[in-house]
Amino acid sequence: MRHSATYPNRAITNKYQLFKGFFDNKKMLKDFASDNAAGVHPDIMKALIEANQGHAIAYGHDTYTEHAISKFKDHFGQSAGVYFVFGGTGANVTGLYATSGLSTSVICPENAHINAAECGAPEKILGCKIISVGTSDGKLRVGDLMQHYVSGDTHQPRPRVVSISQPTELGTVYTPSEITNLADFAHEREMFLYMDGARISNAAVSLGTGFREFTTDAGVDVLSFGGTKNGMMYGEAVIILNPELDSDLGYGRKQVTQLPSKMRYIAAQFDALLTGNLWLRNARHANEMAQLLHEGLSHVHGVSFTQQVQANAVFATIPDYCVKRLQERYFFHVWDDKRSEVRLMCSFDTEEKDVIDFATYARELIA
Repeated sequence: MRHSATYPNRAITNKYQLFKGFFDNKKMLKDFASDNAAGVHPDIMKALIEANQGHAIAYGHDTYTEHAISKFKDHFGQSAGVYFVFGGTGANVTGLYATSGLSTSVICPENAHINAAECGAPEKILGCKIISVGTSDGKLRVGDLMQHYVSGDTHQPRPRVVSISQPTELGTVYTPSEITNLADFAHEREMFLYMDGARISNAAVSLGTGFREFTTDAGVDVLSFGGTKNGMMYGEAVIILNPELDSDLGYGRKQVTQLPSKMRYIAAQFDALLTGNLWLRNARHANEMAQLLHEGLSHVHGVSFTQQVQANAVFATIPDYCVKRLQERYFFHVWDDKRSEVRLMCSFDTEEKDVIDFATYARELIA
C-alpha cells in the first residue's frame, strides 16, 4: 500500500508547489498537513531572543544547556543522559546509534518514520538493517516481534533494537503496560527498546500521565523527545535512560553530524518548553483541536474514521471529489489514495474556528 503522506512521488512534489502558490498568495486557510507547519510559540521565541545576548561557550558548555538538561532529568530521572540535536531524523539516527552495533537489525512498524520517511538514513549512516512489520494501527505487539525475531543465524543480521513511535504514525498511543511488554521481550533477548518521541508530549496528554510513567518506568532504553512539532523553531533531544548506553554517545552525536556548536539556541527553547508546563499546554490544545475536528467530521455523511483519535491526528476517509475541493482551501495529506484516506494534523496554534470551518465546508461539499 502506497501512502502519499510518507512516500512522496513526483505528483506529490508538484502538489507541494501548488500549495506553495496558495500560501504565497494568501489564498489558503490554516494548514492541517503537519504540526511542522506551525509557527513558534511566543514564549519560545522570547527565550531565543534572550539567549541571543552576548557570547556563550560553544558545544553545550553553557548555562542554557545546563538548565535545560536539569529540567529533562526532573522528568526522566537524574541518571538520564540528554543530548540535543538539530532535527527528527538526526534524533532517530543518534538514538539508534546508541543501541545498534555491527551486523544488527532494527524491528519497527512498516509505517514507522525510520522506515518510511527518513530516506534510508539509519541504514545508510549506521549500516543497520530495518525489518518492518505490518500493523493495522501502527502499534507493535509481542506477537509481531516473535514472528520476526531470528537468533543465532549468521546469515541474518542480529536483531538488536525494537523501535516504536509514541504516538504512532497513525496517531494511536501505546499504554505504559504495552510498552513494558515490549521492553520485557527485548531485554530478555539482550535487545533494546527505542522510542521515537517526535510527538511525545501529545502522548503524555492523551495518557494523562507524565513522561516517566511510559518511558523510564516502562523500560525504554533510549528515546527522542520532540520539540519542533510542539511549538519550537527547531531542535530535538535524545534521552538515554539505560546508563550502559551513555558512555559513547557524545562521540556518536558528533560522528552522525548532530552536535550543534551554538547549542544554547536549542537548549533555551527546551528550557522554555519545559517551564510552566508549556509543553503540556501546547500538546493539550493540539489534542483538543483534533478531538473537535473528529466530532465535527463525525456528523458529515460519507466520512468515516480509520483510527482512534488519541493524540493530535485524525485519519479519515472522505469522498475523493470532496478531498480535491477541500484541498483548494486547506493543505493536508492524502494518506492512502486507493481508499481516499486523509491525515489531518492539529497544532498548538490551531484555532477552533479553523476546525469548525473545515468540518462545515466538508459538510457543504458533500451535501
